[in-house]
Amino acid sequence: MDAASLLLGLLLGALLATAATLGAVAVRTRRAPGDAGLEPVHESLDHLHRLLAGMERARATAHGELREQVGTVNQTSAQLRQETAALVTALRTPHVRGRWGEVQLRRVVELAGLLEHCDFVEQPSGTSDEGAGVRPDLVVTLADGRQVVVDAKVPFTGYIEAVQATDQAVRDQRVAAHARQLRTHVDALAARRYPTAFRPAAPFTVLFVPSDGFLITALEAEPGLLEYGFSRDVVLATPSTLLALLRTVAYSWRQERLARDADQVLEVGRRLHARLTTLSGHLTRLGSALGTTMARFNDTVGSYERSVLTAARRFDDLGVAEQPVPAPEPLEATVRTLRPSESAPDTDGVLLDGEDRFDPRRYEPGGRSGTDG
Repeated sequence: MDAASLLLGLLLGALLATAATLGAVAVRTRRAPGDAGLEPVHESLDHLHRLLAGMERARATAHGELREQVGTVNQTSAQLRQETAALVTALRTPHVRGRWGEVQLRRVVELAGLLEHCDFVEQPSGTSDEGAGVRPDLVVTLADGRQVVVDAKVPFTGYIEAVQATDQAVRDQRVAAHARQLRTHVDALAARRYPTAFRPAAPFTVLFVPSDGFLITALEAEPGLLEYGFSRDVVLATPSTLLALLRTVAYSWRQERLARDADQVLEVGRRLHARLTTLSGHLTRLGSALGTTMARFNDTVGSYERSVLTAARRFDDLGVAEQPVPAPEPLEATVRTLRPSESAPDTDGVLLDGEDRFDPRRYEPGGRSGTDG
């Protein structure tokens, strides 16, 4: 009985005692009907009766609601026990237990950022050096081409029995049995010789334990289980440790892709540099040709003015021509020479910045044309 029910019972008892007292008083007053001073007592008794009736109705309603809620809780608890029993029974089945481990492994791999068929392959088939066919749950490819084999089929029947045990001695026995099962599975995994079936492969196999509690419970009974696995080339990994390992693999893949892209950028840069060198040679030769052409044009204009226009102007003086012969103007423009800058040469001797320096006197009429080498 809870505190609320006890308090309600005490209150009802006090009210009943008060009602009994007032009832006795009412019986005595009926013997003296002429006394009108007891009318307020009758009114108080009626009010108390109505109050007790209301409290009784409220108690009955609350009791019904409480009974309904208790029934709902009992039904939910029964369903939960059934579902838990079904889950435990399912986990005792080897293929269901293996499928659950595969699903957990898939979630860890996706969380690590690896891409299927590019960075890892699920359940590939292979043949070991002893001629036995093997099929691990996962093969992860490293950036250098090596492969890491991951197996997720871990027995944990002893762990389930240890969790269900109510006696400490029974629990200790089940925990020891769970550690022995895990050790036996390490031996079986080492005997399959997965690395020889997927070459080039890392010289170890990762044994994926779907829950950290499975490994922690096994280490309680056998603290040297990890070292034993290392000696058998089997690495026991929980979701947290395997996630760290796979994130490292994903990071190495990203670095590999960045390095490959950097090599491609470097190759494109080399090709562009060679083409710019060829184009610069063409521009230099074109500028030299233009400067020579302008110099020859100005020389021709000077000879034309000195030799031809002098004679033509005599016709103008004699009034023979209708209009004077126009004199061509010499070209005063200069060709900008493509010259390297001495301020910022790169490692190959090609200048990357700085302004081109030109001599505007190079292509004056009668001056030197072309480049200065």
